[in-house]
Amino acid sequence: MSLSPSQRITLIKEIAQRLSTEDWYLIDLTLKQFGFPISETWGGNGDAYVTAMLSDGADAKLIDVAQHVGFYIEHSVVDKVEPSFWQRGMFRLFISHLAVNRQYAAELQASLLDYGITSFVAHNDIEPTLEWQTQIETALATCDSLVALLHSNFHESYWTDQEIGVAIGRGVPTYAIRFDQDPYGFIGRFQAFNGNNKSTKEIARELFDAYRTGKQTQKRFAEVCMTIFEESGSYSDAMQRVAHLDKLEVWDPSFAVRIRAALKNNSQISHAFGVPEKVKFLISRWERSK
Repeated sequence: MSLSPSQRITLIKEIAQRLSTEDWYLIDLTLKQFGFPISETWGGNGDAYVTAMLSDGADAKLIDVAQHVGFYIEHSVVDKVEPSFWQRGMFRLFISHLAVNRQYAAELQASLLDYGITSFVAHNDIEPTLEWQTQIETALATCDSLVALLHSNFHESYWTDQEIGVAIGRGVPTYAIRFDQDPYGFIGRFQAFNGNNKSTKEIARELFDAYRTGKQTQKRFAEVCMTIFEESGSYSDAMQRVAHLDKLEVWDPSFAVRIRAALKNNSQISHAFGVPEKVKFLISRWERSK
């Protein structure tokens, strides 16, 4: 595939935005594995660093690393996939489940929205007019994580094992929720939650804690929490989402600027009971911890 200058710019920009959220050692590891240079003396931020390292890369290498970070490329056209089943700005979770358990998956999907997690539930999110396998493949290629609902006979499904295999191949965090089926094979290596006698709200909270504390996801999830806080559409949203910010394990220096801007420009934040005081405390706490 030969890329136009415009396509290269789009591709490099998207890769830099996605890869720069990782720790520095993972950024360098990824660049080296795909044949790009690295620098031991860089003094700027991660986004500019990745952009500089990619700028002279061959088209084929750029396409390979773009696909690695979940940027979808098809039929010689570079395009950003924004499938309708993902809610903008949220953490993307693929829920692998049996068709018979789609109602439970849908309830979990609804509960996860409170934590900034948008989910794909195959039997509910695929449009009847679209080729379903393509939609599943797109969801798997663009998700940030996968969770498997291990109900009875989960292992007998041909599709669920394939979904897990794709997630493993992409290297995205994969979790299991144990019901009637014990973890098996590769699933046995993953962190598993006990789903028995728990509501979907309880499970959603446990997944939130896993993503905000996980080494592989904490930076990405912090960005998600910050983004949805900025976009709070009600007093209730602002109060709920500032509580999520309070529990973050990592803090980007830009968050203080963004929080102050949100406090100034979003009346649902500035007028929500206790929220202005809370965000000022958060900024002060993180600045003291430097």
